[in-house]
Amino acid sequence: MGDDRMADARTRQSGSARPRRNTRPRDALGRPLPYGTVGVGEQPEGISRTAQESLIEAHRLLGDGHPFHAHEVLEDAWKAQPDVERELWRGLAQIAVGITHAARGNAVGGVRLIERGAANLAPYVATRPYGLDLAAVIEWSDHAVAQIGRGTPVRLEPPPLLPNAVDDART
Repeated sequence: MGDDRMADARTRQSGSARPRRNTRPRDALGRPLPYGTVGVGEQPEGISRTAQESLIEAHRLLGDGHPFHAHEVLEDAWKAQPDVERELWRGLAQIAVGITHAARGNAVGGVRLIERGAANLAPYVATRPYGLDLAAVIEWSDHAVAQIGRGTPVRLEPPPLLPNAVDDART
């Protein structure tokens, strides 16, 4: 079936051109579990959240040890925000995936994605979108990469995705 026809079939099935997420149950790190197993509740796909709501939910999920699910929230924001913010949200999503890889024991993937995410955030440091202290997130990324270098799997503390999270971390 041609690419256009496959996209049309997905649109008819799901109401959008985006492929649906896999419905297989997953553990806290997003690894698939056998069908019939009770997994961690997944994030509903395509939820319309404000940028602040996305940051709050992603931060909560990261703090609860669910970086894969935080990535899904940030990915939805990445796809919904204006083009001028896409790399910001992409960078945040990449950091969440990097945290996922580090927790799963994939040091190389964890480091690469956290570094890539931090690089995507760098152009936004001066403008502080949504009050984010992206310099602190990039600094967190450097520490995370060093921690991963000492061995995986590792559970990383969440990056400071909220202005008050940055303030709390410094007190």
